[in-house]
Amino acid sequence: METKSPLRPLPREAALIVNAHSRKGQDLFAQAKAKLEQAGVRLLAAHAVDDPSNLARTVRQAIADGAPMVIVGGGDGSMSGTVDELVGKDCVFAVLPMGTANSFARTLDLPLDLDGAVQAIATGQRRRVDLGMIDGDYFVNAASLGLSPMIGQTVPHKLKRYLGRIGYLLWAVKCSVGFRAFRLTIDDGTQERRMWSTEVRILNGPYHGGVELSDHADVDTGEIVVQAIVGRSHARLAWDWYAKFFKLRDRNAHTEEFHGTSFKITTKPRQRISIDGEVLARTPLIAKIAPGAIEVAVPANG
Repeated sequence: METKSPLRPLPREAALIVNAHSRKGQDLFAQAKAKLEQAGVRLLAAHAVDDPSNLARTVRQAIADGAPMVIVGGGDGSMSGTVDELVGKDCVFAVLPMGTANSFARTLDLPLDLDGAVQAIATGQRRRVDLGMIDGDYFVNAASLGLSPMIGQTVPHKLKRYLGRIGYLLWAVKCSVGFRAFRLTIDDGTQERRMWSTEVRILNGPYHGGVELSDHADVDTGEIVVQAIVGRSHARLAWDWYAKFFKLRDRNAHTEEFHGTSFKITTKPRQRISIDGEVLARTPLIAKIAPGAIEVAVPANG
């Protein structure tokens, strides 16, 4: 059995970069800065970024300036949009969960409150983790196609801001009325599977939308997990989310899972793809794993 290398302590210096457009970002930037400094983390730079399109550039500059750790505050979209900058760099990626679902933080067993997350960064350790890839674009947690991208693309910001995950669920009911199933083909290079589906999740970790969807996906398995809701029924899709949200015994009754390092996924008709909550691509796609791509900050007992 392969033994994992010992986890090393985190740097004591970092750059803080917060998505001030995220659900909690504007309110929490000043608090995060003060609490990190009080906890003994020396901030080489601190930026509240109002335009999310500038996050990656700000992270890139912090790494170029020599920051040994970059702390990103925001939701899963902020993490996915900046993580590419850390691949191949000697820089630790630390997470301050300030989004709606915070799926990546949940996967890393990070506290979701600001005090707990700051404590994890101040006293935690490094962990090397995998990243998922969609056609060369790295992501931290999950991509999806089907109903989820429709929800993510149209959900009102205020609904997401004030109701969180419940807001997503309410909007999902509205979107499902006009949604149609699609033909799905999954090819792992040796076998091709065809089926009807209403949603496909491409998972680097167990969580999507803040809900634990897979018992097998994780960030250090060296594999990507493709999970498909099988059939044409809207009721099956609704039941799957309900059953997984409440962790019912038969929560996997309508899903099929595929495990591997690379998959070609095609659909008829073409589907939009949501990558960590942001609609960024369309089918067909190549989904694969980037094993051990970055180091992240996790709690000392993580």
